[in-house]
Amino acid sequence: MTAIPQGELFRLDSPLTGEIRGERSLMAFPFFALSKNAWMKPLAYATSDVSIEVRPSARGVATIYDKEIVLYIASLMASKITTGASVGQDFVFTAHDLFSVTGANHSARSYARLSDALERLQGTQIRTNIEAGGEGEEGFFSWLSEARLQYARTKSGEKRLKAVKVRLCDWLFRAILRDGDVLDYASTYFQLGPIERRIYEVARSTCADGEALKIDLATFRLQIGFQNQLSNFRIAIRQLAAADSIPGYHLRLLEDLPDVDARGRGAGRKAGRGTVILTKRITTFSNDRDEAPAPTPALPNETG
Repeated sequence: MTAIPQGELFRLDSPLTGEIRGERSLMAFPFFALSKNAWMKPLAYATSDVSIEVRPSARGVATIYDKEIVLYIASLMASKITTGASVGQDFVFTAHDLFSVTGANHSARSYARLSDALERLQGTQIRTNIEAGGEGEEGFFSWLSEARLQYARTKSGEKRLKAVKVRLCDWLFRAILRDGDVLDYASTYFQLGPIERRIYEVARSTCADGEALKIDLATFRLQIGFQNQLSNFRIAIRQLAAADSIPGYHLRLLEDLPDVDARGRGAGRKAGRGTVILTKRITTFSNDRDEAPAPTPALPNETG
């Protein structure tokens, strides 16, 4: 590997001084596994308009927590564009600043997780028919075409991490640079659990103009990227609706009465259909992205 000039270690794009921002397609659709641990199975999502296929590397599919790095890079890029600075696909930042933004602690374990996350982001293979910057791609791409941890040596010979250097994939680079369809995130996003993060992203990308999203529970499960059974997803949505904890949005679950068999016996009961409704919170604050969740509203009867 070519030696890196010592001075290059300190040409940083960080610290991030603006807001966390993300590209709308990455908010709307399930590109990442909803897991903290390695997810080794392929992911797939398909509608009449959108198709997504995600293949794991030896370390698994990039997760919703690995996505924090992608969001950080996208935010650095968006900030450059806003200020009129020149923008390329290479970004150099410190792990310290990344952790400060995402709320991770600065422990040795966090640095080890960073290395694993970079490897998954570089190794995960994605294929989609979603065009970016007026161009489409037939083959597979990875989120990062290059990812390196840059170290310096102390006088005692100990390695000290100085910077992280990555190269953003062509697809996402075009989407941000040419399409400019980038939305800001709530400051509390990184405090949310995996499903809450995805619900927030779907709400933010589809209710941006104040319109409510009303969607069938089974269809919503696919858009969130929830890989377990629908019954488990129903339970999770009930709990989140009761907590009303999605920043900036109300979540409701409307459920039909359960079906019963022709003899009216309970053994034939099937859970009724469910409908998820996401609506933007009404607030008098000038900036509602940091608004605390409102008191839990009265929920419909939850049967089934």
